[in-house]
Amino acid sequence: MRFLRICLLIVLLGSVIVFSVDAQNNSGKGLTIGFSQVGSESAWRLEFTRAIKVEAQERGINLLFLNAENSQKNQITALRSFINDHVDAIILAPVIETGWDQILHEAQDAGIPVVIIDRNVTADESLYLTRVSSDFVYEGRLAAVWLAQATAGKKCKIIELEGTVGSSAARDRQIGFNDVLKLFPDMQIIFSQSGDFIRQNGKKIMDSILKTEDPTEICAVWSHNDDMAIGAIQAIKDAGMKPGKDILIVSVDATPDIFKAMADGDANATIELSPYLGGPAFDAIIAHLQGEDIPKWIPVTGKIYFPDTAAAEYAKRQQ
Repeated sequence: MRFLRICLLIVLLGSVIVFSVDAQNNSGKGLTIGFSQVGSESAWRLEFTRAIKVEAQERGINLLFLNAENSQKNQITALRSFINDHVDAIILAPVIETGWDQILHEAQDAGIPVVIIDRNVTADESLYLTRVSSDFVYEGRLAAVWLAQATAGKKCKIIELEGTVGSSAARDRQIGFNDVLKLFPDMQIIFSQSGDFIRQNGKKIMDSILKTEDPTEICAVWSHNDDMAIGAIQAIKDAGMKPGKDILIVSVDATPDIFKAMADGDANATIELSPYLGGPAFDAIIAHLQGEDIPKWIPVTGKIYFPDTAAAEYAKRQQ
C-alpha cells in the first residue's frame, strides 16, 4: 500500500504544462541567439549540443555557440559577449545555480531575453524569461521508486554517484531520491560522492569503494547520470562481480551506451533526460518576441527504460 501511494504521487507529479506557439510563425528565421553550454562532460551533453545546433539550422536561426568547459567564469564572459553583439536572445545552460544576478541584470538592461535551459539558477525569476528543463526531483523519485520495487523495500545499501556539486541536476535528483528513501528505513545510502557527471570519475570512485567496503554488502548504485554509471559498471567488472545482478544499477539520461549496458545485462534501469530542449527554448523566445506570455517553467519529460527494450532502443539511437 505504501509503494502504491508513492506510485500515485509520481503519476500526479508527472503532469506537465503544454506550451506551444503558432506553427506558421515559429521558425525563428533571421534571429541571432547566443547559447552558452556547460561543456562536453558526458555523452548526453554532446547529444544536447548536437540537437540544439541541428534545430537552429533547420529553423534558419544564427546560433552563436560557446562551450564553457564547465567554468562559470567562461559562461559570464560568453554572456557579456552576446550582449555586446546585440543578439536577439540568450540561452544559458548554467554550470551551477548561484552567481548569475549581475550578468542577468546586464542582459535585462540591454533588452535581451534569457532562457535558462537544463539546469537551474537561483536568481530572481524576473531576470530571465523562462526555464526549459526536465524535472530533476521527479527523476530522483522515479529512480528510488524503481529500486524500492526491485528490492521490495528490504535491506539495501546504496552507493550514490553525485553530479557536479552546486548544480540543480545533482541537488534535485538527490532530493527526489531521498524523499522516497525516507519511506523505506531498511534502504540507505552508505556512500555518496560527486563524480562531476564524468565517466572516468564514476569508475575511480567505484574502484575505491569496492576496496574499502565489503562488495557483497552493496545492493545498488544510484548514479546521477549514465556516464558515471558506466564507469561504475567497469569497476564492478574489474572487481570480478556482475553489475546488474550482484549490484543493481539505476541512472539518468538514457544514452546509447547505457542501453548497450542494459542489453548486455550490466544495468537495470535508466530514466530519460531528453536532449531535445532547443525546440521548446526557441519556441519560447519567438513567442515572447511576438508578445505572448510565457510560463516561468516549461518542463520536458522522459520515461524510464528497462533491459527488455534496451536492444531495440540501442539500435534506434545508433541510427
